[in-house]
Amino acid sequence: MIIDQNTTQQGGISFTVRPASERGRADFGWLKSAHSFSFGNYYDPKHMGFGNLRVINDDLVAGGKGFGQHPHQNAEIFSYVLGGALEHKDSLGNGSVVSAGGVQYMSAGSGVTHSEFNPSATDEMRFLQVWLLPEVQNTKPAYDTIDLSYEDKNGKLKLFLSRDGRDGSMTTQADASVYAATLDGDQRINTELRSGRRGWVQVADGSLNVNGIALSKGDGLAIDGSGALTFDQGKAAEILFFDLAH
Repeated sequence: MIIDQNTTQQGGISFTVRPASERGRADFGWLKSAHSFSFGNYYDPKHMGFGNLRVINDDLVAGGKGFGQHPHQNAEIFSYVLGGALEHKDSLGNGSVVSAGGVQYMSAGSGVTHSEFNPSATDEMRFLQVWLLPEVQNTKPAYDTIDLSYEDKNGKLKLFLSRDGRDGSMTTQADASVYAATLDGDQRINTELRSGRRGWVQVADGSLNVNGIALSKGDGLAIDGSGALTFDQGKAAEILFFDLAH
């Protein structure tokens, strides 16, 4: 459990805010990135991940730029596209372009090499890159994509990645269920974190309250314990909600 000055206890649940302003930063000119957890040249032993959630990078990529061919192994990686488009190619023969509202997912398993580029010569592209740790090592690599419509996540949690592939979601080797939602005005989302699980909320855009805790763009919220969760007071908010192995 994370305990610091940003922690609030409510009954059987502990909430710890990870402020956007305290994230690690990287600026390579063509790439500007904010790291919720230790990554690359950013290292903070207090922020090495949360449960089996290992990486959340908020990446802004200049037109025509991107990540050249590079390898991954034993990581469940998805890219949640917030603006522009993301072009993917890998050693499995997969190739796709995912636009804003879409998600691409790669189970690296025993090993895969891939590249990710911004196919626009002029427009910036923004996406959240997330890594989860798999339950089993060295499985067969896999790739998938999903498009989430405005209606899918408007005022509700839309499951897009899960261990069992339920409700049309993509299947991951990680013990995690990942949801997207948008929230505005008087919309309210009620859900529950079950015993033996932990939760993380990542605010991609806008602002909202989670159980009365105010969160803004870039903030993260670690949730330990079990009980009812309420998302409300949204102002053009877009979030990811992770239901994770403890």
